[in-house]
Amino acid sequence: MHERDNVAIVANDGGLAAGTTLPSGLVLRDHVPQGHKVALVDLAAGDAVRRYDVPIGYAMKAIPAGSWVHERLLEMPAARALDDSLPIATVRPEPQPPLEGYTFEGYRNPDGSVGTRNILAITETVQCVAGVVDFAVRRIKAELLPRFPNVDDVVALEHGYGCGVAIDAPDAVIPIRTLRNISLNPNFGGEVMVVSLGCEKLQPERLLPPGSIALVDERNVADIGVTAEAGLDVVCLQDEQHVGFESMIDSIMDAALLHLERLNDRRRETVPASELVVGVQCGGSDAFSGVTANPAVGYCTDLLVRAGATVMFSEVTEVRDGIDQLTARAATPEIAEAMIREMAWYDAYLGRGRVDRSANTTPGNKKGGLSNIVEKAMGSIVKSGSAPIAGVLAPGEKLSSKGLIYAATPASDFVCGTLQLAAGMNLHVFTTGRGTPYGLAQVPVIKVATRSDLARRWHDLMDVDAGRIATGEASIADVGWELFRLMLDVASGRRQTHAERLKLANALVLFNPAPVT
Repeated sequence: MHERDNVAIVANDGGLAAGTTLPSGLVLRDHVPQGHKVALVDLAAGDAVRRYDVPIGYAMKAIPAGSWVHERLLEMPAARALDDSLPIATVRPEPQPPLEGYTFEGYRNPDGSVGTRNILAITETVQCVAGVVDFAVRRIKAELLPRFPNVDDVVALEHGYGCGVAIDAPDAVIPIRTLRNISLNPNFGGEVMVVSLGCEKLQPERLLPPGSIALVDERNVADIGVTAEAGLDVVCLQDEQHVGFESMIDSIMDAALLHLERLNDRRRETVPASELVVGVQCGGSDAFSGVTANPAVGYCTDLLVRAGATVMFSEVTEVRDGIDQLTARAATPEIAEAMIREMAWYDAYLGRGRVDRSANTTPGNKKGGLSNIVEKAMGSIVKSGSAPIAGVLAPGEKLSSKGLIYAATPASDFVCGTLQLAAGMNLHVFTTGRGTPYGLAQVPVIKVATRSDLARRWHDLMDVDAGRIATGEASIADVGWELFRLMLDVASGRRQTHAERLKLANALVLFNPAPVT
């Protein structure tokens, strides 16, 4: 990856056998699996093992040239201190020319945001209503949705929160604002519909207090057998008007009908590419993530920023070991300090749970060639491209600016995706090397394979094969432009992603650092 690296990874499918002679003349002493590292020079005990021109570990014993270098041979470097030694807003890249003339067909919302899909979302205040709402949604899709061809889908914003929690704890603000902001995602067209049990701690007026939703007008308060709370359509299951289960379902369907009618009146219109809000994430990562897919996403990130769009990268634990690279790229010292503050908060959160940072790298990551979190972080950061970092979001916060944004989230796939939804993303890009059937119902998810072998095996799950970069069939720029154009097509509804076509999705996973009562 860099001329000063003393290890390289094997790109060949199936790896390379012991005795293989490389073009440089180096002979492999061991079988080296695909994606795993080989020592290019003799390494003495204590020597730094360098990849991406960064010490990803220190040799625990002598490692001869041609040897397989894996996690059991490496001592992990200490985490970079979050102190005054960090570079602050020191990188000043040359401004890139604007990328003009690119558009997509989107749905303009009254608040100025733009959706890439036209979806009815039903917000749940508490996990206790999930079964009832699921039953109702299945009936809505079967009986009502076919009457509204301009509505893409109906989704329940299901979660495991709302009761049995310390609702007034300081950190309870995170799951509450997350659910509130997800309800206002651009893909939902400003139509806010809530189902409540009635006795939960997270009451509708606390979740969505008066004034929190600028889009609500008198149309949202209809005499259809639902309670009107804070200008919202709220179906409360414990209301005395509900006599039996079918009565609850009828109320939900009556409320949904009005929202579907309004959503169906909406039409796509041509909007500039600057209205894209793209969340980027990786999961099931391997050693190719930082070679193929993530650099291609990073190239595309730069294109999007040049087009005036917004791109969020996240995953605190997967970029924490590159904090010096991030603070150096901050557009201002204040943004650098905000990143440090979010990293320090998460360090303290992990500390309370006695979680060692080495726990991040999964067995699958290691099987794919990633020795530790330092190596993983170097490959993860490149998704962010090279643009200055223009803003920082705490977990659950909503975007208020454009450009490249660091949205602080845990690294867990669905927790990260949930928080990026809350921030306001209308399109998602997910890279994977080991493979994962990740999907979100609320936004299209473009899946990018790091290896051609994965793209072939999971041909009906992966949208882009970035493994062609490793084989030399395509360049990083080629795949970056391919991804950019695919985004415009998907955002316009001209193409469906595989995850969207298959309806791959999971329930929202709210980040809840507050204690349970």
